[in-house]
Amino acid sequence: MKLGEQQRAEFLEVLRKFYEKAGRSSLPWRQPERNGSFDPYKVMVSELMLQQTQVVRVTPKYHTFLERFPSTTSLAQASLGDVLRVWQGLGYNRRAKFLWQSAQALNKLKHFPSALEELTKLPGIGTNTAGAILAYTYNQPVIFVETNIRTVYIHHFFHGRTDISDKEIISLLEQTLDSKNPREFYWALMDYGSHLKATAGNANKASRHYTRQSAFHGSRRQVRGQVIRLLGETNLMLADLQAAIADERLESVLSDLVTEGLVRRQNGTYSL
Repeated sequence: MKLGEQQRAEFLEVLRKFYEKAGRSSLPWRQPERNGSFDPYKVMVSELMLQQTQVVRVTPKYHTFLERFPSTTSLAQASLGDVLRVWQGLGYNRRAKFLWQSAQALNKLKHFPSALEELTKLPGIGTNTAGAILAYTYNQPVIFVETNIRTVYIHHFFHGRTDISDKEIISLLEQTLDSKNPREFYWALMDYGSHLKATAGNANKASRHYTRQSAFHGSRRQVRGQVIRLLGETNLMLADLQAAIADERLESVLSDLVTEGLVRRQNGTYSL
């Protein structure tokens, strides 16, 4: 879709007015350092935490995590068990492992990547997450797509359409991106997309790439979370875990967690 200059200007004006009125500029991960720069480590932490997790849940954990692990060095030197304990409550614990592994990789690199190709070599950092890190840290005019961005463009430009591809979204992003200040442009998109989801419905459902998040209650994710929470408190035998978690999938879940390296098993005892 090719936008006319008036269409582009009207869209950007809507975005600008919304951000001026309701932008969440006070979010902790949007605060610069004393010298005006943005710490790429802090941005990476926030981006991993915000994947599939609401801002209201992430904010307190973000503060707690950085108090315990203020740098890539402190995170890399910690045990995965300690990282998982601090992460507790955010769910999707593989994200914590990816963050921990990335910190170890960054310590070996001796620098934080400022190029997409190098950044995506880090564990758990895909193209879109890398793009967000580059835009928010270095103010680079990169292109990346996530659910809030899809929501905004679908709401404004694809009325009545379904099966909308990211390729179409990217074309519009390229035409509307504020290359002089991409950091604030993407902040505005994120906030506006979140607002639209709450007020106009989730237009992202019309995306070809939309996947409905499965219910947590009664899911394997819930069992995994229960296991991690219990082992965060103390080491346990299988019988102890079975007494606490009455679910026939427990042994299968434990096997998965051990295979993934999130849980250790030694002499019949499970631990983080």
